Amino acid sequence: MEIIKIIGVGFITLIVTIMLKQYRKEFAFLAILMGGAIILFLSLDTLTGIIDFVRSLNENYNNAFISILLKITGISILTEYAVSICKDSGESSIANKIDFGGKIIVISMSIPVISTALESLTKLLP
Repeated sequence: MEIIKIIGVGFITLIVTIMLKQYRKEFAFLAILMGGAIILFLSLDTLTGIIDFVRSLNENYNNAFISILLKITGISILTEYAVSICKDSGESSIANKIDFGGKIIVISMSIPVISTALESLTKLLP
């Protein structure tokens, strides 16, 4: 089970970070980055399965909305990851700005989907 590995790496990273913060604070941030990279690496197999599934949906249905939704999901995940790194390093103001920017980008990318859905809805209603 992949989640056991991910949780294990997370706890080990947490313990190492706590220990490093007592002696060398500058290395604690590097331990957090390394732990995050290892967790991301462990998640790649599952992520490639999801990407293959979405590609097959896109090929079978050739829908532009699938690619937009996938981009929105990717932006949301990357934004949340960057926000977490900033908050872990104690920079909550930068984290808030990254979060705000990510939300603005997601909203701007959602506009075509929302407008098409509203157009379809108005055609259905008498």
